[in-house]
Amino acid sequence: MPAFDIVSEVDAHEISNAVDQAQKEVGTRYDFKNCTAEIEYAKEVITLTSDSDFQVSQMRDVLYNKMTKRGVDIGCFEKSRIETTGMKCRQKITIRQGIDKDNAKKIIKLIKDKKLKVQSAIQGEQVRVTGKNRDDLQSVIAMLREADVGVPLQYINFRD
Repeated sequence: MPAFDIVSEVDAHEISNAVDQAQKEVGTRYDFKNCTAEIEYAKEVITLTSDSDFQVSQMRDVLYNKMTKRGVDIGCFEKSRIETTGMKCRQKITIRQGIDKDNAKKIIKLIKDKKLKVQSAIQGEQVRVTGKNRDDLQSVIAMLREADVGVPLQYINFRD
């Protein structure tokens, strides 16, 4: 029976490469001369640190640009407010992975509203969709690509 899995994942290696490229660009830019500007990536959190909130927002734009060029969907990032402490400004960007229960239920409801002959089930942080017809599964993928679920989705393990 044909089946596939719906997941929301990002490639940690690509994120690391994009952070390194962004740090390199920030280090060579003229508007960041004679100031401390750091981008740190550690365990699902990216921290931007600089002297002013404007510079932090500029660093975030550079980082998002590098992420997009490396194929990382920036929809999985959740940015916090810019915190100012003394002479430093800091912003934390959290990387969201996996599909939480609410989004999984939303995906299943979208699939059921389509009234196709497929079954969907929540399995941890992913949703498995099975059906008798391959065309039905492909129409589910097409429908979910158009729908706004709130997290970037990938479709893996497509089996016949």
